[in-house]
Amino acid sequence: MNKHSYAAAKKGKTGLTRIINAFGYSVDGLTAAFRHESAFRQLLLLHALLTSAAFWLDFGPTTRLLLIMTSFISLITELFNTAIEAAVDHTSTERHELAKRAKDAASAAQLLALLLVAIAWFSALWREYGLNLF
Repeated sequence: MNKHSYAAAKKGKTGLTRIINAFGYSVDGLTAAFRHESAFRQLLLLHALLTSAAFWLDFGPTTRLLLIMTSFISLITELFNTAIEAAVDHTSTERHELAKRAKDAASAAQLLALLLVAIAWFSALWREYGLNLF
């Protein structure tokens, strides 16, 4: 890597400076996702409601933690999905089978994360409240 390149300047940081910069980049990523991705905003609202419900309903601490963790997994997955879409679109906006495969796989990961959220909530409600939906 050329020692005068932008990447070298960013990668050359060490210690506390690197940690502070990394935190700033993370905040930038969250801000960009919120500003530019309606799916992220929708999921953020959904998971804020679910997290509130996890505290409002009478769940034990372990169940509550599990429900909150599944929400974070879904949000993290959406950030990866957003990153993959941005990288693919930056490379080319033309239709290409590999680009489609990458975007579809990221979307499928989010589907599985949301399925995990649904299973966790169904199990928690069934266990705590005896809700039988079938």
